[in-house]
Amino acid sequence: MRAGLAALAAACLAGCASLPAPPPLAYGSAEGDAAQRSRAAALGLQAHACGAPAWVMTGRFALSNGREGGSGNIEWTQGGGELRLLLSAPITRQGWLLERNRAGITLSGGPQGPLQGDDAARLLREATGWDVPLDALGCWMRGVEADPARFGPPRTGVGADLLPRRIEQGGWVLEYDDWRIDPSSRQPMPHRINASRGEDRVRVLVERWGLE
Repeated sequence: MRAGLAALAAACLAGCASLPAPPPLAYGSAEGDAAQRSRAAALGLQAHACGAPAWVMTGRFALSNGREGGSGNIEWTQGGGELRLLLSAPITRQGWLLERNRAGITLSGGPQGPLQGDDAARLLREATGWDVPLDALGCWMRGVEADPARFGPPRTGVGADLLPRRIEQGGWVLEYDDWRIDPSSRQPMPHRINASRGEDRVRVLVERWGLE
């Protein structure tokens, strides 16, 4: 999976090399804060319940923790507090399936067989070495701040269009690019998402957003 990660990173860097420098962001403006509250309400995230609203996202991912990396396809489906996250690498035929429902949390795909636990992020970290903030990603991936009580106060920078370009929260830095209108929700959604904390990196190139 390391070769796939390197290829995806090189392609992204090549695509960004010719882009002009982004305009400065506005932090803490009343207009920007109001726009964020409006977006959160439209997406059902006004109460920071990142796992509650039903939605589906498909695309490509790249992960790295400074020692190991992986890349492939991602399918994220959630609703009513339930989650189904599929990470698959077609070239290596390796894949992970994380499911959270009323029966508990199960991670499948590893050589040791299905694993169960009560913390999805910890289960994924212990099995793969990847530190992915799953409870916050349901908000962060859609450009909305996660619960400040759990992840600390956010710092959000918006562009001239009042869409978030950068969210700093819980030690993580989220950067957003290539916003498009999702036909199902009629809301602008990011199609390039970069998340980083120290040596941990998560990059997502979204191919489709939708309502489940």
